[in-house]
Amino acid sequence: MASSAIACSTPFIKKEDVGLSAFSSQSSFSMRNATKSVSRKIVSVMAPQQSERKPATTGSVKTAMTMTEKILARSSEKPHLSPGENVWVNVDVLMTHDVCGPGSIGIFKKEFGQNAKVWDREKLVIIPDHYIFTTDERANRNVDILRDFCMEQNIKYFYDIKDLGDFKANPDYKGVCHIALAQEGHCRPGEVLLGTDSHTCTAGAFGQFATGIGNTDAGFVLGTGKLLLKVPPTLRFVMDGEMPDYLLAKDLILQIIGEISMSGATYKAMEFVGSTVESLTMEERMTLCNMVVEAGGKNGVVPADSTTYKYLEDKTSIPYEAVYSDEQARFLSEYRFDISKLEPLVAKPHSPDNRALARECKDVKIDRVYIGSCTGGKTEDFLAAAKVFLASGGKKVKVPTFLVPATQKVWMDVYSLPVPGSGGKTCSQIFEEAGCDTPASPSCGACLGGPRDTYARMNEPQASYTYFLLEHKLTDHGKNRSFMK
Repeated sequence: MASSAIACSTPFIKKEDVGLSAFSSQSSFSMRNATKSVSRKIVSVMAPQQSERKPATTGSVKTAMTMTEKILARSSEKPHLSPGENVWVNVDVLMTHDVCGPGSIGIFKKEFGQNAKVWDREKLVIIPDHYIFTTDERANRNVDILRDFCMEQNIKYFYDIKDLGDFKANPDYKGVCHIALAQEGHCRPGEVLLGTDSHTCTAGAFGQFATGIGNTDAGFVLGTGKLLLKVPPTLRFVMDGEMPDYLLAKDLILQIIGEISMSGATYKAMEFVGSTVESLTMEERMTLCNMVVEAGGKNGVVPADSTTYKYLEDKTSIPYEAVYSDEQARFLSEYRFDISKLEPLVAKPHSPDNRALARECKDVKIDRVYIGSCTGGKTEDFLAAAKVFLASGGKKVKVPTFLVPATQKVWMDVYSLPVPGSGGKTCSQIFEEAGCDTPASPSCGACLGGPRDTYARMNEPQASYTYFLLEHKLTDHGKNRSFMK
């Protein structure tokens, strides 16, 4: 697979030949003299800078925009936006959770008054999910603060939990906020969704602008429903080719981050298109967008299509309108990938861009395995893990293997959905036969650390291979999917 980004300061494409090996931990580039003929290997070109067009006297000028620019233009009631502009955006959904919610509420009350009301009680979604199943009094108090605030403000969407002994006794409790937002119908094409969590970008899978914000910004949104945002330029990633059965969307995003580095998309939108992306399920698209923040991205976005609309059919009754990048839209850079040639990847310590082939790490010994989080705790992630166990021919795990379903729905699926090719066995049955830990209560679990009694938390130095793994031999070797949340 080849990919590159070539910056152009003139309307003409530079005659440079850029080659990149798809399966090497060390990217290698070769530059040829600019006087030579243009090589067909050039696969990405930054759109040339053009002088500003003056408005026509006979009417408004229609200038091409990217998806992200269109969404922000509509939400700021502007006819056109360009990267770098600062605009006041109307927020469609604000999400917060038990870690950042109390701080955001405190700022809201300090700045708007103790008796102030939120701008719209039906556009605020509050989801306890991080430090839930713990005896830590301060962590428990955070949830109490959320509950008191929601009662005071009559918040419509508060997914509460009171009985910590049995999560199933709490019908309103969901689990990991990013997965719950999708499952409960809060993600819709064309909208602006902000959340007090860096992985709010997950919702970009639905063709919307979704990004994480801090407590101060969230406090302001609580009172006004608006936020000042700078329009990001867009990087476009075109992924084509039939996706091999042994690959997951996590491999795709690790390949991309390995290409552009952890800072390669800093304050940029990352737009994912191509036949491979179109073939992905919604959960896999969520994985793709979830990790754009690991490349510094402001947001990730996938164009809405029939897969999106089918997923939303029974989840929301709120009307929405999808937008798409114009054919002549200008992208800062474009990267192209032939996914049919990609191999399973890992991110070695201590960075998501420390990319390596899984087979290169077959001799790495590990102490434990963790399958879960907003990236790897969805239903399809557990089904994929179960298939690997089936393919192992009955091998047992050699290290403690922790399972943390993202939400109540995922937990139910783990115990009820038959795994294809298993003769009717569920994921939970397959995991039990392989010697894994019993699936835990749905939450963020050990992903963010948390109190010392948090399930699967490491309280001593260990080599933990997290998120979704076990994609090769079930021995005392393992593979790292990412050491970051």
